[in-house]
Order: sequence, then C-alpha cells, then structure tokens
Amino acid sequence: MDRRNQTSIYEFLLLGLSEHPEQQPLLFGLFLGMYLVTVVGNLLIILAIVFDMHLHTPISDPHLHTPMYFFLANLSFTDTCFTCTIVPKVLVNIKTQHYTISYTGCLMQMYFFMAFALLDDFLLAMMAYDRYVAICLPLHYTTIMRPQRCLLLVATSWLCSHFLAFSLILLMSRFSFCASHSISHFFCDLLPLLKLACSDTHIFQVMMFIEAALSGVVPLTCALTSYVHIIHTIFRVPSAGGKQKVFSTCGFHLTVVTLFYGTIFLVYFQPSSSYSPNTGIVASVIYTMVTPMLNPFIYSLRNKDIKRALWRLLGCGKCSTP
Repeated sequence: MDRRNQTSIYEFLLLGLSEHPEQQPLLFGLFLGMYLVTVVGNLLIILAIVFDMHLHTPISDPHLHTPMYFFLANLSFTDTCFTCTIVPKVLVNIKTQHYTISYTGCLMQMYFFMAFALLDDFLLAMMAYDRYVAICLPLHYTTIMRPQRCLLLVATSWLCSHFLAFSLILLMSRFSFCASHSISHFFCDLLPLLKLACSDTHIFQVMMFIEAALSGVVPLTCALTSYVHIIHTIFRVPSAGGKQKVFSTCGFHLTVVTLFYGTIFLVYFQPSSSYSPNTGIVASVIYTMVTPMLNPFIYSLRNKDIKRALWRLLGCGKCSTP
C-alpha cells in the first residue's frame, strides 16, 4: 500500500445531502424543525420528571416516582444527546455549503452516535419489560422493579453501550483510507466509512455483527416478548375500555420500537459491500431524527401524569389537564 495514500486523509466530505442544491432550504427547515421539537420536547419531559421528584408537596405526583418515569427520563436524555450528535453538524453543513468534517471529528461523532444508539436499544427494552411487569405481574412489581435494580440496569446499559462503541472506534482508528475522502452520507456512519477503507475490514465487520446481535437482537427480542405477554394478558381483561386503553398505549410503543429497530437492522445487518447510500440515508433520517422526535409524544405527552407535571413545571400547579 502506498504510504502517501494511507496518511493523506485528514478530513472527509459528507456529500449525502449535497446532490440536489435546490432542496437544501427545504431540508434545512425540515431538519431544524424536527431538531427543535426533539430537544424541547425531551428536555420538558426530563425537567417535569426531575422537578416533580424533588417536589415534596401534596401536589407532587407519586406516579412519577416509579421506575417507568426513571427509564423515561433516561430515554429523553439519551434521545436529546443522540440528536445533538448528528443534527447540528448537518444544519451547519447545509447552511454554509461546506460539507467537511475532520478525521478526529468524524471518529468522535461516530463514537457518540453509536453509544447513544446502543443505549436507546437497551432503554426501549427495559421500558417494555417494565410495562410487562406492571401489567402482567402487578403484585410483584415493587419487588421486581426495585429502585436499586433499576439504577443498576441503567448504569450497566451506559457502561456497555460506551464500551461497545469504544471498541469499534478503536478498531476503526487503525484503518488506512484510500485517496477518496467523500462519504455518501450526511454524518460519519460505519458502513459508508468502511467503503473508503483500504485495510482489511473482515474482523471489524464480524465484531460489528456480534455487537449488533448482542445490543440489537437481544433487546428487541426482550421488547417483543414483553409486548406479546402484555397483549395476551389484555385479552383476559373483562373491561372493553381497559382493553382499548392498553391496546392504544402498546400500539404506539410498538410503532416506535418497530421504526427504531427496523431501520437500524435495515442498515447494519448487511455487509458493507451490499450497502446502498440512498437506503442508508432514508433509514438514518428515521432513526436519528424522526424516532427521537416522536418519543416525547408517544411515551409522555399522551400521558396524564406527565401532562400534570408539565403544568406544575410551567407554574400552573393548580391547573388540571383534561
């Protein structure tokens, strides 16, 4: 391998959204809108839950002190960080028409993107399991979902997600890249970057598939199994209103799980040689922008407990939501 070709890459060009200049203003407005909704929505959820937990008064809501809302606050924080890792750089690139990112910046973006995506996987599975225990094993809920156990689950998820992301980035940092430095994507993602590598990527791809199985298939199986048990339990509920309420909630939750896991599997459960840039870009928009934007509405803003907490946070402690 020519030494010059191995050391000449100091920055990359992110060209995934630059092929149609006439669409740039539309994309900028669309992405900015989704970004603001995501950040504001998730931050409001975090503030409402944290504020209520520290509000030791008769108007505080004991429901918000349960594990479900502890997981939800972590999911909102993760989604905010996940989006902030990708979207601000995309907006700056579109606005300035400069699509470069440094080699170090590319690796850093990829590291945090993977870490928060993996953490999202684990948290969605934990939230599904929490709902399973609450609906199917209500008498054992306080025993199974103890605060110490929930804290341990979340802490372990944080450590595992960052460890898995760091291990892949460490391998990626040792790759040599050919003369081309144009990435057919709007951020530094694994498969588009692998297509530029001159080094042997076989070990990396095997490790990536193993990590995808551990952090993707296992949590997804846990989530789907939980929802199957929940649906089975719902059919035994005599009240039609109770069935409709739980079906509605689980249906929206399953929509988020399907969107998030489905698009990730579509992109990453394939060898780099089969990667399609157009499919990868569309799927990436869904799991980096659409899903984090939907989570506050699906998991929280349809929830009466969260609505009441938001009213208290905004200074309307005596207000009630319909």
